[in-house]
Amino acid sequence: MEAIESYDLFSPQRQERPTPLAVLRDIFGHKEFRGQQHEVIDHVAGGGDAVVLFPTGAGKSMCYQIPAICRRGVGIVVSPLIALMRDQVEALKQAGVAAAALNSSLSQEESAEVRGKLRRGELDLLYVAPERVATPGFANMLSGADISLFAIDEAHCVSQWGHDFRPEYRELIHLVELFPGVPRVALTATADPTTREDIIERLGLEQAKVFTTSFDRPNISYSIVERDKPREQLLDFLSGHKGESGIVYCLSRAKVEDTAEWLSAKGIPALPYHAGLPAHVRSANQDAFLKDDNICMVATVAFGMGIDKPDVRYVAHMDLPASIESYYQETGRAGRDGLPSDAWMSYGMADVVQRRRMIDEGNAPDEVKRLEHGKLNALLGVCETASCRRQAILSHFGEAYAGACGNCDTCRSPVESWDGTEAAIKALAAIYRTGQRFGAAHVIDVLVGKETEKVTRFGHQNQPVFGQGRELDAKAWQSVVRQITAMGLVVVDHANHGALTLGADARAVFKRERLVTLRKDRPKKSVEVRRSLANAVVVPEHARPLFEALRGERTRIAKAQGVPPYVIFHDATLRAMALAEPTYPHDMLNLPGVGQGKLDRYGDEFLAVVRRHLAEGA
Repeated sequence: MEAIESYDLFSPQRQERPTPLAVLRDIFGHKEFRGQQHEVIDHVAGGGDAVVLFPTGAGKSMCYQIPAICRRGVGIVVSPLIALMRDQVEALKQAGVAAAALNSSLSQEESAEVRGKLRRGELDLLYVAPERVATPGFANMLSGADISLFAIDEAHCVSQWGHDFRPEYRELIHLVELFPGVPRVALTATADPTTREDIIERLGLEQAKVFTTSFDRPNISYSIVERDKPREQLLDFLSGHKGESGIVYCLSRAKVEDTAEWLSAKGIPALPYHAGLPAHVRSANQDAFLKDDNICMVATVAFGMGIDKPDVRYVAHMDLPASIESYYQETGRAGRDGLPSDAWMSYGMADVVQRRRMIDEGNAPDEVKRLEHGKLNALLGVCETASCRRQAILSHFGEAYAGACGNCDTCRSPVESWDGTEAAIKALAAIYRTGQRFGAAHVIDVLVGKETEKVTRFGHQNQPVFGQGRELDAKAWQSVVRQITAMGLVVVDHANHGALTLGADARAVFKRERLVTLRKDRPKKSVEVRRSLANAVVVPEHARPLFEALRGERTRIAKAQGVPPYVIFHDATLRAMALAEPTYPHDMLNLPGVGQGKLDRYGDEFLAVVRRHLAEGA
């Protein structure tokens, strides 16, 4: 029996609508709300507009799904990516909710079927792309429908200050004119204070109630390393994640393909993903990542925004992201199920040069470019900090955090700092004396007294700064230059082939009015002992055989249906099942993530696994 057939109680045509708590319990299989969920849901279900700023994994989707089910009519969810729509619609259907999507992946017949359900009032939730919402034809179609609410997901896309600006999101402000009185809820997990203000203004939500909670993701462990043989560093990191799903981000398409091929040759199941691949290859690789438990997806940032996979155990960056917002969102694709996960990144001075060049050569207005430079500087500050990384990240989002999180590399293995004022003066002097025309490599050659062909050609061996930095080696000077660049004491001139020039604050350092504190780079073999999440005890030893048997049954069902395993049950539900060893249907309903719809659909199969396990152990 299809789960949706058992849900006449919650069908859109029902005169008496269910309460939020009933929906949470009977459809989604949870006994209580998390954090501010209940407040948001009650407010929106009561007809109020809302702006919801919750981190990934805090249950934002329920903040519009439950009100849409509770209110009469259909909830229109504006979602930016087909993959995100597909995942959420499938998960809702599995739970017995009347949900559908209208997007370019559907055939004409499939689109007609969805439109028919909309006209007949047979849907609780309809997912659409922002481009479609803005069309007159779609607006006319909605005018004949009973609409419960509009949910604008990934709302940061409306802001030019955000990291995923989508111009079509700007058109969504017309919803308030076309459908007055219909509640609107805008949701995002990634917005600094400037972007938040822009979201509210651009969507006309000045009167909306704003709900915000801590952006901290305590289950994610942050580690950032100075680049030194990056492939070996990546391989060392991945050695702690054997048999787990994860994402490795690279800046270029070529690097994505090279890295995926190299990892595969090293015995790590890896697939590439970038916008330049044929559509059928991208789709096949994404499906493999969603449906298998041990795929490493090597990708550009084109991948991930629409991925709802809860058990991504790691996210690695081989190159510096564009901003803290980008870094936070990309790392936030790990550990959506709340279990321990790793975020790892390697970076170097070349990243800084490349990112600044990308900003300067872009087509954005000067005001936007200045903001992007500021955001890049903020991310460099996170990379170079000697204090808690979590504190630095949350500070960018306007959130005070005491630090000492115990779950980032600088807290687990504190970094030494030193008075780098003299070193900074020498580096700034070398940049100035060589005419502010050369990149970091040449400036460092001058500092350490290395008579290269370039040094002698320009006569820089005769400069008083030549050899004045011999107390540090070239690698240490790279760190110094990288850090004073992050501080804004040095500016990279991309129009002049990446030449280093003096920043506005350099004079204060020369005059010793400003002291410079620098962090010491870690030795090649860090003393930090990184946790191996692959060996983390997430299920007690006695329950592991049943847990694995339940996972096997879930995989069988998922393959038969052609859906990702997590839309059947999350790992957290299977762990609870393995511990509780339920033998009757009413026992299953006490487990997190098991509602009546899923019990009707899958209860017999999973109860059979438990009973068989108990019989074998008797």
